[in-house]
Formats: sequence, structure tokens, C-alpha cells
Amino acid sequence: MDEARTELKSGWIHIIGGKIVAVGQGEAPAVGIDEVVDLTGRLVCPGLINTHHHMFQSLTRAVPTAQNSSLFGWLQALYPIWSRLTPEMIRVSTQIAMAELLLSGCTTSSDHLYLFPNGARLDDSIEAAGEIGMRFHAARGAMSIGESAGGLPPDSLVEREPAILKDTQRVIEAYHDSSDGAMIRVVVAPCSPFSVSQGLMADSAQLARQYGVSMHTHLAEDTDDVAYSLAKFGRTPARYAEGLGWLGPDVWHAHCVQLDREGIGLFAASGTGVAHCPCSNMRLGSGIAPIGRMRKAGVPVGLGVDGSASNDSGSLIAEMRQAMLLQRVKYGAGAMTGRQALEIATRGGAQVLNRTDIGVIAPGMAADLAIFDLTDLAFAGALHDPVGALALCGPVAPLHTLVNGRFVVRDRRLTTIDLGKLVHRHNQLATLLVNG
Repeated sequence: MDEARTELKSGWIHIIGGKIVAVGQGEAPAVGIDEVVDLTGRLVCPGLINTHHHMFQSLTRAVPTAQNSSLFGWLQALYPIWSRLTPEMIRVSTQIAMAELLLSGCTTSSDHLYLFPNGARLDDSIEAAGEIGMRFHAARGAMSIGESAGGLPPDSLVEREPAILKDTQRVIEAYHDSSDGAMIRVVVAPCSPFSVSQGLMADSAQLARQYGVSMHTHLAEDTDDVAYSLAKFGRTPARYAEGLGWLGPDVWHAHCVQLDREGIGLFAASGTGVAHCPCSNMRLGSGIAPIGRMRKAGVPVGLGVDGSASNDSGSLIAEMRQAMLLQRVKYGAGAMTGRQALEIATRGGAQVLNRTDIGVIAPGMAADLAIFDLTDLAFAGALHDPVGALALCGPVAPLHTLVNGRFVVRDRRLTTIDLGKLVHRHNQLATLLVNG
């Protein structure tokens, strides 16, 4: 996934610490090597990058009252349940979501945590990420406009805007690492146009740019979202974002299923990114985002699994395949190739997250790798083009996943946590949460 999209047969990668120092083909260097990992018969690609998630939602998968609703009804069914979240629930659900991502070859993930009941803090998810070993963009979300003020969330789940800005500044100062190869970055992320004020959107943009951190929110997710923007603000979602300083290379928006041609042009001209979440968009009946049109215009596009209560899964390799197939449904069989889908899942995600140190296998880049076993059943009959097969024949699971030069998944097993114990506790907490 370098600039030339080079594909090496009999290649090798030399890693020191958390960085790639050399890449080649043929005989590997023999000097200065402490450990050799033989990957004969394996496909090695950059670690996949997830640009949108709500990890706490893994506790509320397949909740019956929310199974068959579109976005607004789905949210209204789940808000009362989420009001019972605790700090432990945030920690455990974060690790469950990250385990699922790592076991699908994903090495970097953003998470949009926008509600903080019962003492929950962004710190809870950041600490969980450190334990499991995932590269993490922690988005400090917020909701400030409750039902009584014309918003969608219940008043019990919203925060006061001065408190939101103060805590966002706190977590940036406490955790954000702007250095090359950073494992933790903090993102400023008011939830959505229908749950925060225009003032908070503008103040959040100012705060983010003061500290040089990225900005993230939801935009133009479905037709109801667009209708709300037109009725409430008299502007399309893209024009609303533009008016509040929410366009630029330091900004990315989730979904954008209903982004119109003018909006695509605004995003392309400003370098504003999009997190494409195909499975969630299908699950909620939101539509198919015009990703091919966006990329052709020059909009940065990455992939997102979105919240596990609107996707009910968290496999980024599955999301990559679905993105390719949906574009073919909408625009024809040649609309997206397997290699283009992999590009969106790697380089595209890095660009959306405003990073230049991940998403590519090249000297100087972070040693984040997904390694697939070509003897797996899914690749049978496809070895004439294993790269194309990664998207076409999937979803497949990696044999190993490296983050920062460390085997976080080895031989399909997490090396950092006891997954069985984690799943057991997660199920206990999910039962408590949903049943009240």
C-alpha cells in the first residue's frame, strides 16, 4: 500500500521496536536480527484501520426493541438502557470491541464515546485500550440538547456545555500524544447536529484547533438526519458543518450516506474525511453511501464498523468486503475492486485519522501488520490472486496481528488478555444493563 501499491512475492519486513526499518524481496538481511518469523505461505498487509465505532454498544447487541428501527427510533429505544452504563461496563465493552477488531486484522481504531452516566469517563476506555494493546483514537463525544430543548436524547443523558469543554480539554492534556507512532490520540467529537447546540459545535472546533487535535461527528446519516438539518438550521448538513468550522483535513464525519453533490464538492475541496459504515447503514436502512463518487472527487474515505448495536458485529475485514459489494450493487460490477477496498481499509483510514505513520508497509512506518494464512479454506482455489481474494473470498480471519511491532494476536489467539474470562464478564454486564 505504498505510493506505487507494490506487491512483493517472497518479501521480507525488518522491524526494530515498533517501527519498520526496511522492506525487500528475496534474501532477507541476516545481521542484527534477534528473531525471525517465517511467513512462508502467508499474505501480509498493513493493519486495518477502523475510523468509527461506539464500543459501549457491544453490550446491547440485538436488543429486541431496537432490532427493526431506523436511526431515530433505534436511538430512542436504546437511550434508556444506555443511561445505566457504569465505568466497568465501559472498560469491559471497550476490550470486547477491540478484541473483535484485532481478531479481524484491525490494528488502529477510533471510538466515539458520547455519553457518560454514573461516573463513566473517557479515561475508562483509554485504560482498557492500553491493557489490550490497540492503537487508539479516543473521541470525547458529548450530547447537550435533551428532549426538553428539542433534541433527541433524554435530558438525563446530556451534559452542560461548559463541563463538556472543560473535560474535553482535560483529556487532551492528560492523554493526547501527537508524536509519530503514538498509541493514544484524543479527538474532539460532539455527537451529532440533533444532540448538541451550534454553539458547542463552534466552541469544540476552536478548542480542537487550539490543541491541534482532530474533530469528528455524525453527519447526513439518513433522510431523517437531513430533514432535521433543513428544518432546524435551514441548511443541508454539509452547509451546516461548513458554517461552524467543521470542514478541513483535521475533520472527519461518520456515515454521510445522504451527502449531496454539493456536499461532496465541499468535502473534497476542504480535505474533509468520511467514515464509511456499510453494515450499519444497511442494518438501519439508511442507504448506500456514494463512496465511489466521493473518492473520485478526492474525498478521503476510511471504513468504520460503527457501534455494535447497529452493526451487531465488529469485523473490519467483513466491513471491507461489504463496502466493495455495496458499491457494485449501486454502480455496477466494476465500481470497486478488492484492492481498492483494501486501500480504503488501510491508507484511506490513515488519511481520515490525519496520520502519516500507519496504513502502509514502508520504512519509517509503524509496524502494524495483518497476516493471513493462505492455506485457509477461504483461500482455496484463489492463490492465483491472494490480494484480490482477501476481499472477494472473505470474510477471513488473520493468523497474526501485530501492533507497534508486538504480536497482539498470535496463532489466532489474543496474547494480552484472557478472552474467555472477558466474554463471560461482558455477558454478565450486558444482562444487568439490558434488564435494569
